[in-house]
Amino acid sequence: MVGYDPKPDGRNNTKFQVAVAGSVSGLVTRALISPFDVIKIRFQLQHERLSRSDPNAKYHGILQASRQILQEEGLTAFWKGHIPAQILSIGYGAVQFLSFEMLTELVHRGSVCDAREFSVHFVCGGLAACMATLTVHPVDVLRTRFAAQGEPKVYNTLRHAVGTMYRSEGPQVFYKGLAPTLIAIFPYAGLQFSCYSSLKHLYKWAMPAEGKKNENLQNLLCGSGAGVISKTLTYPLDLFKKRLQVGGFEHARAAFGQVHRYKGLRDCAKQVLQKEGALGFFKGLSPSLLKAALSTGFMFFWYEFFCNVFHCMNRTASQR
Repeated sequence: MVGYDPKPDGRNNTKFQVAVAGSVSGLVTRALISPFDVIKIRFQLQHERLSRSDPNAKYHGILQASRQILQEEGLTAFWKGHIPAQILSIGYGAVQFLSFEMLTELVHRGSVCDAREFSVHFVCGGLAACMATLTVHPVDVLRTRFAAQGEPKVYNTLRHAVGTMYRSEGPQVFYKGLAPTLIAIFPYAGLQFSCYSSLKHLYKWAMPAEGKKNENLQNLLCGSGAGVISKTLTYPLDLFKKRLQVGGFEHARAAFGQVHRYKGLRDCAKQVLQKEGALGFFKGLSPSLLKAALSTGFMFFWYEFFCNVFHCMNRTASQR
C-alpha cells in the first residue's frame, strides 16, 4: 500500500526507507522514460501545428520526430538533460513519497477521517507533490533547457548552464514556470495517488482469485491507468509550464520554428488559444500519455517493490 497503513500487519518501513524507495523508484523510472520526455517537450515547444500539412512544422508525429532527432542529434539526444533529470527524479521521489506517508499518517492519528479514502489520498498526494516541486523546481528548469536546445548547444555542461542562466537572467530564472507547475501538480499528483488506490480496489474486485496473486502486475497496471487519467485532465497546464520555462531562451529555439514571448501564465494561455487554437493546449499529448502510463506505472511498481524489500529485511532482522 502507498501511504500510511494503519493495519497491524501493514508494512513497518522507517521514514528513511520510504525516502530511499521513492528515490530509487524515481531514478529507475527516469532512465527508462527519458526518450518520451524529450519528444514530449519538443512537441510542447513547437508553435506550428503537429501536422504534415504544415510545411513549417519540424515535428508532426512520434515516429517522425524520433527518426529526425536520431538523424540530426544522435542517440544521446534522447537523454539530453539526463543528469539534471535524474537529480530531479531522485529528489522529487524522496520528498513526494515521504511527505505523502507523513501526511496520511497525520490524518490517521488526528482521527479526522479514514486515511485510505479517495479524498484523503487526493489532498495528501497534491500537497506532497507541491512540497517536492518547491524543493526541486530549479533542477526542472535546467532539465527543460537541456532537453529543448538544439545544435549547436547553448549549454555544454550543468555548471555552464547554471552560471550562464544566473548571469544573463538572474536568480529568478530557476523558478520560471513555478505558478503553473504548482497549479498543475496538485490535481495531477492528487489524481495519481487517489486513482491508483481506487484502481487497486477495482482490480481486486474484478480479478479472479488467481489473478490477485500477481501483485507486481497489479501495481504496474493500476499505476499506468492512474497516470493516463491524471495526465489527460491536467495536460494544458503542463504545456504552459514548459513554454514559460524556456522564456529568455528563444535564440536556442530558432532552429525549431516560430518563437513567441509570454508575459505570464494568462498571456501564455491567451496566445496559445489565439494562434494555435484549442487543440494547441494538447500539443504533445500522445507521447505525454505514453510517457505518463509508463512513468506512473513504473513509479508505483518500483516504489512498492522496494518498500516490500525493506519490509522483508525489517521482518527478518526482528526475528533474529
